[in-house]
Amino acid sequence: MIKKFFRLLTIAMTFTLLLAGCSTASSNAAKKSSTENTATVTYTLKQNNKQFAKKTVTVKKTATVLTGLEKAWTVKQSKGFVTTIDGKSQNPVKKTYWLYTVNGKSATKGVTQTKVANKDKIVFSLTPTK
Repeated sequence: MIKKFFRLLTIAMTFTLLLAGCSTASSNAAKKSSTENTATVTYTLKQNNKQFAKKTVTVKKTATVLTGLEKAWTVKQSKGFVTTIDGKSQNPVKKTYWLYTVNGKSATKGVTQTKVANKDKIVFSLTPTK
């Protein structure tokens, strides 16, 4: 009787360990797959060279600069160029515009055309231009 009990207990423990091992592997695979398809991007907002906001967002790897910006703040844009972020608008009369950099380099395309990559640092500055 005791032998049967230990045999049954051994089978039950083995089965439990097998299930636990399989579930951990599948959840790790799902996490890895999820992070492979996303990018974490940090956005900083400046006005007159002073930072007034900063947020880090997670977006799909195929996302544009505008996608993450809209995820973090209320944004208005026209023809691929940002006109207002979080209530702060550019002013063409004063020649003050929203300009942005990606990893310290000035952007050469509009926000709807520039793709983001993991760990990008994007800075939007509302400053007068010459």
